[in-house]
This record gives sequence, structure tokens and C-alpha cells, in this order.
Amino acid sequence: QVQLAESGGGLVQAGGSLRLSCVASGRTFSNCAMGWFRSAPGKEREFVAAISRSGGNTYYADSVKGRFTISRDNAKNTVYLQMNSLKPEDTAVYYCAAAPTPFVIRIVTMDYEYDYWGQGTQVTVSS
Repeated sequence: QVQLAESGGGLVQAGGSLRLSCVASGRTFSNCAMGWFRSAPGKEREFVAAISRSGGNTYYADSVKGRFTISRDNAKNTVYLQMNSLKPEDTAVYYCAAAPTPFVIRIVTMDYEYDYWGQGTQVTVSS
């Protein structure tokens, strides 16, 4: 089992920045590929960013590429999402997710491949 707890959400003006954190406990964090997803009212949950176990591989949705950065600190059991140049359309509940995998470089982008999810943190971007 992996327990995930997100933090760092809030209200920010368009053009601003936020950094989300997700702390993992339980099963060895470093054995998990990690990802961030978001869910906005009236929209399906969408993939935002993913990072491999080692942190050496990352992947982003086109909508956030160049603005968001995913990173991880395996010593702190934490994955981060640095969000810059925020837009009103980034408003959503953001979730982190963990996918245990034996492959160090694997990136996981599909939500059904993730076994563990956090409770989410609200990000609201005002125009």
C-alpha cells in the first residue's frame, strides 16, 4: 500500500506560480513511477505530468508543456509539480498518483495504470 497526501494548492492570479507537493508513505516510494492528474468541473480527469522512478524521464501534457515541471526527491518520498504562468483553465483539483513498476525508466501516462491516488488539492487561477 502507498498513501499519498498532496499539498500546496490555493488561489492565485493568472500568470502566477504554485508548487504542489505529494508525500508518500507505506510502500517504497522509489519503486513507483509517479504522475499528476487534474479534474475540473464538467470535465474528465486529465493527465498532467509523469516522472519515472529515477526521475530521469519526464513527460507532459501539451497543455502544460513549458509551464509545469515535475520532479521528485526519493530521499524525502516526495514528488513535486512546479506550476508557472498559470492560466484560468488550469483551475482544477490536482491529484498525484503512484504506479509500482520494476522498470526504472518507465513513464506512466494512463490513469488506469496507477494503483494509488491522493485525495487531491484545489488549484484556482483567477483572471
